[in-house]
Amino acid sequence: MTTADPNLHVLRHPLIQHKLAVMRQAGTSTGEFRRVMREIATLMAYELTRDLPLEDTEITTPIAPMVAPMLAGKKLCVVSVLRAGHGMLDGMLDLLPSARVGHVGLYREPATRVPVEYYLKLPDDMAERDAIVVDPLLATGNSMAAAVERLIEYQARSIKVAVLIAAPEGLATFRLAHPEVPVFTCAVDAGLDEQGFIVPGLGDAGDRLFGTR
Repeated sequence: MTTADPNLHVLRHPLIQHKLAVMRQAGTSTGEFRRVMREIATLMAYELTRDLPLEDTEITTPIAPMVAPMLAGKKLCVVSVLRAGHGMLDGMLDLLPSARVGHVGLYREPATRVPVEYYLKLPDDMAERDAIVVDPLLATGNSMAAAVERLIEYQARSIKVAVLIAAPEGLATFRLAHPEVPVFTCAVDAGLDEQGFIVPGLGDAGDRLFGTR
């Protein structure tokens, strides 16, 4: 976390930082980009779940019975912000295979950069679930703020945000809307260019992930 923002967590693990550098390179192929994003998401899932509650449970090993700590409740929901969020979704599910999955479809209106929602599907019991919202980039912050607002409307038990790269402008916008929601990122870059892309960033995450323009 940072002193300026106690709810901002920058994950500096060497494996995460190396893999992010691979993704940033312009020459990284679509397949490699997709694979490495999934790997980073799995590593991020490990960090995001450090505070999951445990309960003592009676089990039997091949040698003897014992009381061992196991997850209590297991009520998680990974929410993908379409479309680029899907690049992180499978990596999260590799570590959290029992988690439910939600989807929020948003696109930026080109002229105003205001997010427009075109799809929403969440579990009915969000009040009993801890939500992890995934999207590779937090650029302007408007789309993530809108996605989290929907989860608040659905009364999610708790909310965390996971992004690969954040821009200071996006963090500021998101904080104005949701000052209490933890944000986990692998890097905070310099800023945004005139088109709203993160600099130096990694380009358009969705296009690089799916091989589109």
